[in-house]
Amino acid sequence: MPKPGLEGIVVGESAICQIDETTGSLRYRGYLIEELAEHATFEEVAYLLLHEHLPSSIELQSWQAELEHAEQLPNLVRPFLQTIPSSVHLMDILRTAVSFLGMTDPDNNNPSHEANIRKATSLIAKIPLLISWAIQARHDPLPLQPLSQGSFAGNLLYLITGTIDPDKAKELEISLNLYAEHELNASTFAARVTASTLADLYGAVAVAIATLKGPLHGGANEAVAVMLQTIGEPEKAKSWIHSRLTGKERITGFGHRVLKHEDPRTTIMKRRAEGLSQKLADTRLYEMAEIIEQTMKEEKGLHPNLDFYTAVVYLLLSIPLETFTPIFVASRITGWCAHIIEQQDHNRLIRPRASYIGPSSRDFIPLHCR
Repeated sequence: MPKPGLEGIVVGESAICQIDETTGSLRYRGYLIEELAEHATFEEVAYLLLHEHLPSSIELQSWQAELEHAEQLPNLVRPFLQTIPSSVHLMDILRTAVSFLGMTDPDNNNPSHEANIRKATSLIAKIPLLISWAIQARHDPLPLQPLSQGSFAGNLLYLITGTIDPDKAKELEISLNLYAEHELNASTFAARVTASTLADLYGAVAVAIATLKGPLHGGANEAVAVMLQTIGEPEKAKSWIHSRLTGKERITGFGHRVLKHEDPRTTIMKRRAEGLSQKLADTRLYEMAEIIEQTMKEEKGLHPNLDFYTAVVYLLLSIPLETFTPIFVASRITGWCAHIIEQQDHNRLIRPRASYIGPSSRDFIPLHCR
């Protein structure tokens, strides 16, 4: 029998990410997410996903130099961004800008492994600046430029907030490591389907961004932040959730299609949210989140997903709400590109079937008789 949403259906093989539904463990190319999240840099995780192994010191230095060399945007991009109305969602800007970048790349239609690695490196490097320019280019004649030195996460934090703070950058980096890859989620599957036609990498990434924009996928962390801001105070949280559940409303940030029990990524992010709130002496958001979590467990038996406590961390870091999902892009683009490359390295067109439920037979009636 067909399953709506392909739930539980295995559609292919991949050596990139392993999710164990029984234990809840998550591994990137064999490495536990708990080890990678807090002990590896985002550059190391990105390298691992693209190159299939953790880099040596020399490989990491070379990779960081490649990223730094590739991070500038072509001259044509800024005039393009300036033509976009200020009301346009940042995700729509990113989707279109990635397509635009593809048109400026002479290797755009080259699906070889080497060309795809180069294009992936270029896109990973450019996304932080693209997010920053998407925010500022329509308003600021002199948008921020990348830092000459520093981590990917530190540069991303600076380009979005104008803040240079290694401690805050570390919190952001952990979230980037957690968001980088998660097997055949909706956006990754969309990217692989597109890549299977031998469409270009930029086009497949643009499709993934369009898919990630949906509130049931990447927009969830924004929705959680809005919910927390709407509730306002911990003492109001339980009654607010009860009223929404009574009205049969969905509470964002809970449940996962694959992980039915506790998500190891959520455990890590909850711990970071608690530590950050204590460090900043601002525990209001964390206390509110804990009450909501407990209420949802009691009432619905649901566990929070990664988006839930990530929203708490991002609000504590004073990251603008409109950039929450674009930050997801800056991280998940590594996983997308790894899957696109894997798909095209061992390609077979993805073409599933549907179970037909329409009329069995109809006789055609000429137009003048209808």
